[in-house]
Amino acid sequence: MKVMAFNGSPRKKWNTATLLKKALEGAAQQGAATELIHLYDLDFKGCISCFACKTIGGKSYGRCAVKDDLKPVFRKIEKADVIILGSPIYFGTVTGEMKSFMERLLFPYSTYTDPPQSLFPRKIKSGFIYTMGLTEKMMKEFGYTEHFDRHEMILRRIYGASEYMCSFDTYQFDDYSKVLSTRFDPVKKAKRREEIFPIDCEKAFQLGARLAGGK
Repeated sequence: MKVMAFNGSPRKKWNTATLLKKALEGAAQQGAATELIHLYDLDFKGCISCFACKTIGGKSYGRCAVKDDLKPVFRKIEKADVIILGSPIYFGTVTGEMKSFMERLLFPYSTYTDPPQSLFPRKIKSGFIYTMGLTEKMMKEFGYTEHFDRHEMILRRIYGASEYMCSFDTYQFDDYSKVLSTRFDPVKKAKRREEIFPIDCEKAFQLGARLAGGK
């Protein structure tokens, strides 16, 4: 059992990365080998629309043809049993780095057929962890749920079983007094970090355990 996690945040030790590490701990408890990849460490771009992955009989049919830092990553994914994506929400969506990664992760295996089918060679599980400064109420009011459900639908169609979790109202800075952020109450943020984020960490742990085959 191999579980791979992909951090779409530029931070390696903050909310998203922490939750991904917890998910991998849960997977490891089930006996899985784990690996965490920080997307901001890699040199790559989004889909270049060359359609080599869609060219029947071509040498890159069903695979991304672009040769960059993602090429060996995709070879690893083809041998993995679980992939877990993680991203903070910037302006209502995942980070630019995660968006570019998802284009390359999803498009080569998706077909222009009716109904759409998958060219991925087998079924694996996937998960997504979203972190955001919004409350859960605001997230629903802004329509983020439809956005997350769409990601789950596409991941499910291409790879197999998929689920996601959200961490709300996250602690963004070490010192709120140094950042123009008067809309936030630093005392409440710190309290939530102390009381709620550990619960989110446990949810991430359980997510990883489930995806790796635990109950």
